[in-house]
Amino acid sequence: MNLIAPFLQYDFMLRALLAFVVLAVLAAAIGPFVALRDLEFVSDGLVHAVFPGLAIGALAFGRDGALPGAIIAGAIAAAVLTLTATRVRQADAPVAVVLTTAFSIGVIAVSASGFPGQLELLLFGQMFAIRPAQLWSIAIVAAVAVVAMIVTRRGQLYRAFDPEGARAAGFRPVVTDLVLNMSLAVAVVAGSQVLGNLLVLALLIIPAASARNFGAGIIGMVVLAGVFTLAAGWAGLAIAFDVSMGRGVNLSPSGAVVGAFVVIYAASLIVGAVRRVGLHRLRRGSAS
Repeated sequence: MNLIAPFLQYDFMLRALLAFVVLAVLAAAIGPFVALRDLEFVSDGLVHAVFPGLAIGALAFGRDGALPGAIIAGAIAAAVLTLTATRVRQADAPVAVVLTTAFSIGVIAVSASGFPGQLELLLFGQMFAIRPAQLWSIAIVAAVAVVAMIVTRRGQLYRAFDPEGARAAGFRPVVTDLVLNMSLAVAVVAGSQVLGNLLVLALLIIPAASARNFGAGIIGMVVLAGVFTLAAGWAGLAIAFDVSMGRGVNLSPSGAVVGAFVVIYAASLIVGAVRRVGLHRLRRGSAS
């Protein structure tokens, strides 16, 4: 299996890899805050809330309509989830309602269209069919989210590590949370164009969680989340291409990429366990 040649020989492979370069920057900017604030369930809610926008936009206006439809749905869901969290102490139930309701609306829309095959494309993506215009759209949308996170980085860090200190420092939690949730929604929209709606959650959670298992600080989490995303994308694309083209087996590139994410996470668990054992022994040695 060649990890380099396919990306040099085929434009569709290069476009897919460039999409993962964009997603790597996005995962680096947003993923650490998802991990630090335990927002995995909120991320899941946004993933499912974006689906009806993807479905209705794609059915009404074709592939070009999926992106604006998803952005509108994601923005509405992010605003609703943020306002709900500020008024409801236990927000898990409202998030679950948003998740199931939105996803069912998307499924109904696709089923009623008479083109049920669209459902698979929306759920699992079309990684080998990314067009140049689509790549630019993904890059622009991702850039908006990254810039928003950079501008609010101090408030996001305060909110993650010291919520009360954030208030004392003059940061408004509602504004900080809204920016993060909107950026999360944008990340879901961009990632869904590549990985598909069903698997994009891996992009938001696994790279940063893996970096955290390595014991990295915030800067280390940012760097490692980006590196892990790009590595998983590269490896997954190369494996899917080799298996599909060289061995005649139709392997989903999205599935291969998520499989690479899982391998990275498993490795991080092992490294984290070894690190904890080493630190424990070091402390015992120092104490004695």
